Amino acid sequence: MRNITVLSGGMGGARFLQGLLHGIGSGTLPGVSPDAWVTVVANTADDLWVHGLKVCPDLDTVMYTLGDGIDPERGWGRRDETWSVRTELAEYGVEPTWFGLGDRDVATHLVRTQMLDAGYPLSQVTEALCRRWLDPVWGAGVRLLPMTDDRVETHVAIADPDSPSGRRVVHFQEYWVRLRAQVPAETVVVVGLEESTPGPGVIDAITDADLVVLPPSNPVVSVGTILGVPRVREAVAATRAPVVGLSPIVGGTHVRGMAEQMLTSIGVEVSAAGVGLHYGARSDGGVLDGWLVDERDADQVPRLTGAGLACRAVPLMMTDPDATAAMAAAAVQLVAG
Repeated sequence: MRNITVLSGGMGGARFLQGLLHGIGSGTLPGVSPDAWVTVVANTADDLWVHGLKVCPDLDTVMYTLGDGIDPERGWGRRDETWSVRTELAEYGVEPTWFGLGDRDVATHLVRTQMLDAGYPLSQVTEALCRRWLDPVWGAGVRLLPMTDDRVETHVAIADPDSPSGRRVVHFQEYWVRLRAQVPAETVVVVGLEESTPGPGVIDAITDADLVVLPPSNPVVSVGTILGVPRVREAVAATRAPVVGLSPIVGGTHVRGMAEQMLTSIGVEVSAAGVGLHYGARSDGGVLDGWLVDERDADQVPRLTGAGLACRAVPLMMTDPDATAAMAAAAVQLVAG
């Protein structure tokens, strides 16, 4: 295998990619060439404009993580960050105060916004930003592609007794950052998704791949939105490459994030089997050939194999690069011909 494509969200996807690349570099992935290319198709439906700046949380989390600039404790934003700009904006009473941009992080958003204002599409802007972050570390072995150059935004409907309709709709980032996903999500609305087109290189990355991976990212608002871009799901279903996924649900809940709330909002069972069946087997109109679940969910393997999926139970906690590389190796082994 020389070409691996990963459909990634933010923290979960970025940490999986660290392990995948570690496994490639150490030669521990069976059948994967040590000079393999990894193409990351990243979710952009979490993007928003803050203080006049274009912020792309998932793109930046992947970029910073693979470029060794991420804050390892938070899992997002820059290492050794300071917050003077956020403090000063709050003193002026400028909203939103709940979404803070670090002083170092602001530089990325300033460059991105200037390039977008000059007429460059997001894909070209991302390529330019990655020359700083990815090339010195991984050289030509990693590409980061936005799922689309079009504006797509995820919004979440929540209950609001003060609203005439009894509900209101907030941007996904407000739901996650300000409300901390502690309010039940009634439904998820992805504005602009149906009218969007795949970003340059996205379809080719899927159809020309030797392996396509759905990492343990949020299946609704990360991988789900990527698959929702017109032609992307069809490309995954039709690719000649095996398609394998790793469950983001371990022991009946998410490890981090808000997958449980999002799955509940669309009526999907919150379990390793529930997510695997939600994606579905390619032999039955879905997108997967194989699905890894955690050892704690081994009792769900028969449900998945009965639905046409190759399935194994292995440790799925990304505690360090070696453990994550072992997950990646298990994923490759599961669908290897």
